[in-house]
Amino acid sequence: MSQHEVILLLGSNLGDGKKNIEEALEKIKEGGNEMLKFSVFLTSEPVEFVSSNIFCNIATIIRTHLSPIQLLDFVKSIEFEMGRINDSKVSGGYSDRIIDIDIVKYDDLNFISERLEIPHKKHLFEREFSRVLLNDFIK
Repeated sequence: MSQHEVILLLGSNLGDGKKNIEEALEKIKEGGNEMLKFSVFLTSEPVEFVSSNIFCNIATIIRTHLSPIQLLDFVKSIEFEMGRINDSKVSGGYSDRIIDIDIVKYDDLNFISERLEIPHKKHLFEREFSRVLLNDFIK
């Protein structure tokens, strides 16, 4: 079974954001994934929608045996289990969320499907908070 190095970005702006992220990280680990590295926690304003709720964010590098789509299904199941109902791809826009888990990079794979794009270009090139979090991870 081959292992893949993946960068995930997690965010939360409902309830205790740091606690929500820590819970999601524990669920990722419990799913058989190895946690390799973490960024610092960072707070940021919402991007591409208006809200008075500030985000708590973190980036992590994991090692996983899951394929990109299997990993997407796995992180979406964590989001759902934690109470996230509206996915931005489904609803067509962003809103407050208890947890958001994005796959930013998966090995050196370039992958595009209807549900997933790797690398995650918005996090790599457009969003300032993402660039800060990913600074030590991507050279």
